[in-house]
Amino acid sequence: MRIDLHTHSTASDGTDTPAELVRGAAAAGLDVVALTDHDTVAGWREATAALPPGLTLVTGAEISCRLDGISLHMLGYLFDPDEPELARERDLLRDDRVPRAKAIVAKLRELGVPVTWERVRELAQGAVGRPHIAAAMVETGVIPDVSAAFTSEWIADGGRAHVEKHELDARAAVRLIRNAGGVAVFAHPLASRRGRVVSEEAIGELVAAGLDGVEVDHMDHDTPTRDRLRALARDLGLLTTGSSDYHGTRKTCLLGENTTAPEVYEEIVARAKAGRPVTG
Repeated sequence: MRIDLHTHSTASDGTDTPAELVRGAAAAGLDVVALTDHDTVAGWREATAALPPGLTLVTGAEISCRLDGISLHMLGYLFDPDEPELARERDLLRDDRVPRAKAIVAKLRELGVPVTWERVRELAQGAVGRPHIAAAMVETGVIPDVSAAFTSEWIADGGRAHVEKHELDARAAVRLIRNAGGVAVFAHPLASRRGRVVSEEAIGELVAAGLDGVEVDHMDHDTPTRDRLRALARDLGLLTTGSSDYHGTRKTCLLGENTTAPEVYEEIVARAKAGRPVTG
């Protein structure tokens, strides 16, 4: 089985619609794909309705969090989308996206970048985020590609045009996902090219809160980092996943570029108390 447990659609900051994403997953030879848009479940229905025969969909979301002053992402799988506490937090996270994005655009304009809020909004078919701002910056010619925006020069955490956002405490995020019947996996935990990362001791705190696993095989983890994470996961009794973090044309990674072992996927499904994968 080929299993990719981290992808994004136009419901957040991907460029494929949920229907296009599941069709693309089947064309890429995947057996299982998880839809994990940022802080939203808006794409679940469309993805489920469009499932090609034989492809299995795992519903999920990537929740924006913070721990020890460091931004991070928590993948939640197969949780109840109507559980009120987690639903309320997702609403807060999404509601903060528009004023934050407008504030970033305002800072960029002060720095001489001729990006407009109207164009950013056009690019964001779903929930607006920094990748949409980066895409608008590319169009102005001030940077060569989207990744160039995520530096201290521009909109990376701590960058000249950075604006803080509402983020949930990561330990609380784990508890909310688990209380909603889901499974919690720390996304790309040591992706240092994105900025500061948490310590191994902090990951231990997340385990105490109920963390199920860590995403190990990811485009932003080199081989030594993957080896370190696997050793840590063994010590802490965590599941280890692999996935593409696919965003369509917004990133260079491909569906199925990294995958999860079938036995790990089966354990995630077994631990879920609310949702079940759906097969087309």
